[in-house]
Amino acid sequence: MKLNRLLLSTSAAACALAATPALAGEVVGVVVDTTDTISLQSANIRLVELNREAVSERDGSFRFPDVPAGTYTLVARYVGAKPQTLTIDVPGTGTVRADFALGGAGADGAILVIGQSANQASALSRKRESDVVSDVLSRDAIGQFPDQNVAESLRRLPGINVLNDQGEGRFVSVRGLDPNLNSTSLNGVRVPSPESDVRSVALDVISSDIIESIEVKKSLTPDMDADTIGASIEIETTSAFDRRKSLLTGKLEGSYNDYSGELTPKGSVDFATRLGENVGVSGGISYYKRKFETDNIETDGWEESAGGPFATEIQYRDYDVERERISATLGFDFRVGDSTELYVKGIYSQFDDQEYRRRTTFDFGDFEDDGPSSFDGATAIYSDADQEFTVERDVKDRFESQKIRTVVAGGKTEADGWTAEYSASWAKSSEKEDGSLDPIQFERDFEGDGLDVIVDYSDARRPLYSVSGSTEDFFDAGEYELNDIEFVDLSLAEDEEYSARFDLGREFWMDAGSFTVQAGFKGRWRSKSYAKDVTFYENDDMTLADALGEQTYRIANIGPVADKTAGTDYFYANIGDFEIAETDTLFDSAIDDYSVDEDIMAGYLLGRWDSDTLRVIGGLRYEHTDNQIRANEVLLVEEDGTLPNGDVAEDDTVIVSPTNAARSYEDWLPSLNIRWSAQQDLILRLAGYKSLVRPKLSKLPPRFSIEENDEGERQGEFGNPDLKPYKAWNFDASLEYYLSSNGAISAAVFYKDVKNFIYDINLDDPGVYRGIAYDEATIPFNGESGEIYGLELSYSQAFSMLPEPLDGLLLQANYTYTDATGLVPTDGDPQELREVTLPSTSKHTGNIVLGFDKGPFDIRLSGTYRSKYLDELGDDALTDRIVDDHFQLDLSAKYRVTENIKLYYEWVNINDAKYFAYNTLGGQKNNYQFERYKWTMKFGVRVNF
Repeated sequence: MKLNRLLLSTSAAACALAATPALAGEVVGVVVDTTDTISLQSANIRLVELNREAVSERDGSFRFPDVPAGTYTLVARYVGAKPQTLTIDVPGTGTVRADFALGGAGADGAILVIGQSANQASALSRKRESDVVSDVLSRDAIGQFPDQNVAESLRRLPGINVLNDQGEGRFVSVRGLDPNLNSTSLNGVRVPSPESDVRSVALDVISSDIIESIEVKKSLTPDMDADTIGASIEIETTSAFDRRKSLLTGKLEGSYNDYSGELTPKGSVDFATRLGENVGVSGGISYYKRKFETDNIETDGWEESAGGPFATEIQYRDYDVERERISATLGFDFRVGDSTELYVKGIYSQFDDQEYRRRTTFDFGDFEDDGPSSFDGATAIYSDADQEFTVERDVKDRFESQKIRTVVAGGKTEADGWTAEYSASWAKSSEKEDGSLDPIQFERDFEGDGLDVIVDYSDARRPLYSVSGSTEDFFDAGEYELNDIEFVDLSLAEDEEYSARFDLGREFWMDAGSFTVQAGFKGRWRSKSYAKDVTFYENDDMTLADALGEQTYRIANIGPVADKTAGTDYFYANIGDFEIAETDTLFDSAIDDYSVDEDIMAGYLLGRWDSDTLRVIGGLRYEHTDNQIRANEVLLVEEDGTLPNGDVAEDDTVIVSPTNAARSYEDWLPSLNIRWSAQQDLILRLAGYKSLVRPKLSKLPPRFSIEENDEGERQGEFGNPDLKPYKAWNFDASLEYYLSSNGAISAAVFYKDVKNFIYDINLDDPGVYRGIAYDEATIPFNGESGEIYGLELSYSQAFSMLPEPLDGLLLQANYTYTDATGLVPTDGDPQELREVTLPSTSKHTGNIVLGFDKGPFDIRLSGTYRSKYLDELGDDALTDRIVDDHFQLDLSAKYRVTENIKLYYEWVNINDAKYFAYNTLGGQKNNYQFERYKWTMKFGVRVNF
C-alpha cells in the first residue's frame, strides 16, 4: 500500500505539471572526434541563451526539445578538446540539426582516440558530467582497456583497492571498505555472487577484453538500488552505436610466471558493427589460461609463554594452480523511429580453477598440556620424549568452476518531454565442485621415537622448521598412514535473480533551466542455495608411499610430499579397498546446506533541476524485503553421549532436522545530490543519502552444527536469521577542477554512520541460542554503530604543453584516507566491548601512474599501495588477524608497428610483493599466513581489421 501511494502521488504530480504549455522547436545532434572514429560520450553542450545544458549519450547524441523560435549559440566541451561553438536558427516548428566534431587542445588539433590519453579524456569527461560522486574507466576507440581483468583495472581509480587471491586481484574495496559493502552490475543487471558465503563478486571472473567501461558510483540517487555503502560498480559492454566505424580486433598473448616457469596463452576477438542505420550488433570472446605457483606458510593456535609467543600448529603449503577463463558477450541495439532505442545483451563468463595443494602440517597439541620442550623466544624445540605431536602430509586435487550469466532486454522512449526506461533481466551465478579429492590426508604420531622438531621464529614472517635426532621415520613416506580421503561428490552454490523495472519521467522547461519529475518501480526475485555432499573414505593399507611425488616448494624442505595426481589415481584404481566413514559423511554433508529466497520490491519518486550551473537531484526510495530461509540443525553425538530422547548413544550418531525461518522488513531511503558549476571548469558536489547492505545470505539460515562428546560438552556453529541489514547515512562533498589540457584535480571528503555491522562472536561459556544449549559456540551478531570518514585526493594530467618529447608524458596520482571504527565484544563476552577498525578496511590507499603516450609508444609504470587491514576478529586485539601493507609495481608497454598492428608487453608484480597476515601477540608480528608468487610477464600482438 505504501508503494502504491508513492506511485500514485508521483503520477498526480506529473499530470499537474504536464499542463505547462509546450515550446516550439527541437535541436538534435551528435558529438564525434575529428576523425569520425568514435562517438564522444559525456560531452557537454550548452544552449547559451536559455541557460540549458545537455550531455551526449553513449552514441554521441544530444537533444534540446521545445526550443522557442530564434537564433541561438551552442557550445560543446569535452575534456582534452578545444571547445567548439555553433550558431543555429530555430524555426517555429521542426527540428534543427547541430553536429560537432571536436579536436584536441594540442597544436595539431586532433583529439587522441587511442591510448592512455584517450582513456583519460573519456574518463574525466564522464566524471565531470556525472549526476553523482563517481570515477570512470573506459577503453579507447580500438577497444584497448588498461588491464587484463576488471579487478586489476579498477585498482587505478581514486579510493579503489583490490584484495588479492593467489597474487591476482579479485575483490574490489572502495574507500578501504569491505568488498561485501559494494554492489556490482553488468549492463544494469545486478550480478549475484557465485560463491556460497558472500554477496560480493570476484571480478577476476570477468575479462576486461569484453568491457567498454566501468563506473564506480560513490553516492546514490533515488532511481538506483540502495544496496551499497562502499560504491555501486557498474560495468558496461560495448554497443555498436558507441562507434562511428566498425570495430574488429584480435589479440594473441603469452603469459609467463617466474615461479611456475610455464608459458600460457590468451586470445580474444572483439567486434561492433551496424547492420543498417538503425540496427547494430556487438560482441566478443576472450580466453585466458594462467599457470602459477604459490609458496605459503600458515600458523594457528598462538599462545604466549614466558619465552614469548609461539604457534601450536604450523602448515607449509605448496600450491600449483591452473586457471582458465572464457568470457563472451553478444548484444543487439535497435532504433525504432526517432524516439525509441531498444537493446538485448547477454554475457557468459566461466572461470575454472584447478588447484593442487601439497601440505605438511605440524600439530604440536594443546599448550596447557604440552608446549615446547624449550623455548627462548626465537627457537622452540619439541621433543617427542616430552610430548606427543602429529605430522600430517596431505594433497588436495580440486577442480572448481564458477559461471556468471546475464541476459537483459530493455529500452528507452522519449516523446513530448516524457521519458520512459524499461528492462527485464535474468542473472545466474554458480560455483561447482564435483569429483575432487579435497584432501587426501596422511599422518604420523611421534611419541618416544627420538625425534626433535626445531622451529626458528627469528623471521616473524616465515617460521622455519628443522628436525634432528632419530629422523628416519620422519622422512619415510611408508610411515605416514592414510587418515581419510574427503571425496566431494558435489559442492554446488547457485545464486539466481530475475528483475524488472519501469521508470517514467516528465521534463518541464523554464527560463532558468528545466525541472524533471520521475518515478519508477523495480522488482527483484532472488534465490540462493548451497548443497554439499561429501563422502569420507578410509583404507588402513594406504600410505604416503602409494602417492609419493616431488616437491616444488622453495622455502623449506617439506618432503616427503604427495604427487599432485598419484593419490587420485590410486583411489580410483583401488576403490573397492576403501570403506566409507558413515558418521563424518552424514555430518559434513548436512551442516552447510541452505537456501534463501530474497524478494525486493522498490519504488521511488525524485525531482531534478538542471541549469547551466546547477543540478539538483533529490527524492525518496522505498524498498521492501522478504526472506524465506531453509537449513538444517545437525547434531553429532559421540559414542556414550546422550541422545535428545535421553538414551545413551551406542555409536557416533548424526541427527539431521530441517529448520526454516521467514522475515520481512522495509526501508525508506532519502537522498540528495547537488552539482554546482562555480565556473566552467570548477565543479562542487554535495551528496547525502541513506543506504543499506543486507546480510550475507549464508549467515541467515538457522543452521546449527553441534558436536557433543561423551562427556556431554557441546561445541557448535550457528546461523542467525534475525540479523539486521547494515544501514548507513552517507555524506559526500567534493571539489573538481578540470585543467585546460587533458587533466583534473579533485578533493573529496566523506562520512558514513553505519548501524548493525555484522561480525562473528566466539562464545566460550555455556549458554542457549534459539533453544539449543551449547558449551562453546560461534554465532554471527549485529554490532554497535560504526563511523567511517575519510579524504580522497586525485590528480591527473597529460603534459601536452611541454616541448617534445616530454609532451607525451602523463601522470595520475590519488590517495585515500579512511578511518572506520566500531565496537565488538572482548574475549567472547557480549557485555565487554572494544573498539576495532571495521574488517577489510585499509586506512591508507594510493595509486600512482607515470605514462608516456606519443607516436608509436605507449608506456605506463604504475604503483599501488594499501595499508594493513583487519581481516578476522580474534578473541582479543592481540589475536586479531591483520593483513599487512601491500605495495606493487606493474609495467605495461605498447608499440604501434603499423596503423593496425600493435605489440604489447606487461610485467606484473615487478617488486615481488608478498602477502602477509599476522597477529600481535607479545608485541610483535606473528605469522598467520605468508605467500609468495613472484612476477608474471605477458607479451602479445593486437590486430585491428
